[in-house]
Amino acid sequence: MLITFIAENKDILITFIVLALAAAFFVWGKIRADVVALCALLSLVLFNVLTPKEALSGFSNEIVIMMVALFVVGGAIFQTGLAKMISAKIVSLAGKSELKLFILVMLATSFMGAFVSNTGTVALMLPIVVSLAASAGTNVRRLLMPMAFAGSMGAMLTLIGTPPNLIVHGTLVDAGYKGLSFFSFFPIGVIAVTLGTVSLWFMTKLLVKGDKKEEKKNSGGKSINQLIKNYQIAENLYRIKVNEDSLINNKKLKELSITQQFNVSVLEIRRSTRSRFRRTVNQDVAGAESTILADDILYVLGSLENIKHFTSDNKLSLMSSDHAETKDGDMHFGEIGIAELVLMSNSKLVNKQVKDADLRRVYNVNILGIQRRGEYILQNIKDEKMQAGDVLLIQGKWKNIQKLDNEGTEWVVIGQPSEEANKVPLSNKAPIAAGIMILMVVSMVFNWLTPVMASMIAAVLMVLTGCLRNVESAYKTINWESIVLFAGMIPMAIALENTGASKIIAEGIVSNLGAYGPMVVMAGIYLATSCITLFISNTATAVLFAPIALRTAETLGVSPYPFMFTVAVAASMCFASPFATPPNALVMSAGRYTFMDYVKVGLPLQLLYAVVMILVLPLLFPF
Repeated sequence: MLITFIAENKDILITFIVLALAAAFFVWGKIRADVVALCALLSLVLFNVLTPKEALSGFSNEIVIMMVALFVVGGAIFQTGLAKMISAKIVSLAGKSELKLFILVMLATSFMGAFVSNTGTVALMLPIVVSLAASAGTNVRRLLMPMAFAGSMGAMLTLIGTPPNLIVHGTLVDAGYKGLSFFSFFPIGVIAVTLGTVSLWFMTKLLVKGDKKEEKKNSGGKSINQLIKNYQIAENLYRIKVNEDSLINNKKLKELSITQQFNVSVLEIRRSTRSRFRRTVNQDVAGAESTILADDILYVLGSLENIKHFTSDNKLSLMSSDHAETKDGDMHFGEIGIAELVLMSNSKLVNKQVKDADLRRVYNVNILGIQRRGEYILQNIKDEKMQAGDVLLIQGKWKNIQKLDNEGTEWVVIGQPSEEANKVPLSNKAPIAAGIMILMVVSMVFNWLTPVMASMIAAVLMVLTGCLRNVESAYKTINWESIVLFAGMIPMAIALENTGASKIIAEGIVSNLGAYGPMVVMAGIYLATSCITLFISNTATAVLFAPIALRTAETLGVSPYPFMFTVAVAASMCFASPFATPPNALVMSAGRYTFMDYVKVGLPLQLLYAVVMILVLPLLFPF
């Protein structure tokens, strides 16, 4: 009997096993999520549950293509400075209140999500919120996940906000019932946005627990003195005078390999020049082509032991060993400054050693220290491998820091503590980027173009109009981990549908609860829909459950409307996994979230919505 059952349901069992193993590896978190998704996809092909064409269909899916295009649009918004301009407006409205900032982000995202696809909304808000968090000194992890969830919550405000809303509307019309109006979902959306905003303000504290130091230190408003203190520059910076007989006299830095030999970094070269009327001191960032001359004063960073080794071996004079010069104002930040830079997950610097960063050659800036998860790495950093989310302390001329800020799509400069550094001019392409973004949004709202075509055209226009430097720069804005993760999990939905597993689960729950009355059946439909949406798209889930819910209501002899709203809400309010909805996947890498972060915050929120909506929906739409 058992052998016969297994033989008849082999594909269903294989699908469930692959799904369970994938979920286990996601929770484990030791293997990248996109790799797990690809392994799950390949397993379904090898066991003949899916054909190769079905397995690869996720990579041609409209939502996946739209996500790619929207990453490019978001990159252009960020690079042109438009994101900083918008975020500055929001920061000015919020003032110094982190709560006001949180509420503004949630409301802005929810409002946009009511008229534009939640995927498009979150992709547009992503670069803005990253800049916003940096400017306001708020941990970005506290904002990105709520922002992604707010896109889904806001989608419940209108009929066009999300595909499940339109699916239940179409199912009702096809069955001869009165369709839903544009604002039929509005009271549900208001409840969803209010409940989500209040709950996430407290829940997201879990995402930054034990990380409060980093949250503060990521502030864009740090003073120079704070940076000096945090990175212990005063304790590790020394002045060295170059003597006439010094071994490094008249040599270029690139010839000396000082960092490799002595583990000491030469940051600045100060050189006195005398004119007929006055004596001046030129301050210059040490670069590979810099030539050292007699009587130059070198500002070097390193431990005292390494500094003494360097000076004795090269016949140099250590001017001071008590750091008095760093305390009495001798460090000048008029032309040369220091700033903090956060590495994004798509940066080419990730997994590179500091000595191979090439920032000195390309931007003429030095890396002085690394802040990682609230701890500072200050010694022997040349061999340290950089990671996504690392905060680098960089030093260079303000104009080069500004250039780094303007041109970098792989990092965010957040620590410009002087007024000079804050006066980064907006690119002249910002108005063009704004115009393209507005046209894209309007075309989506009025259905002039499908969302995927609107986003693709906007992405191409961003490149053609120079809002991105070149095509290579556009490709670099795409977070391929999120794309592969989502595309790799779409075939799981096909497997669940083709094998009949989804239908068995749905019909089983409904048939077993039918005897307990409409409220219990509605609760069963909500929970079943919510669970299935964790593994297949909310659109596919709504297509599956809408006719089942309608038939169930008719069988029970009650109004179908509360059941249909239940399907739409449960399919959209899914937060417990990164691949449940495209917005969840979009922010995963930028926020450095793990699968368990979604479980910690998203699962309680999803359960809270289940309880509230099961109680509220019959009151709004009686049986």
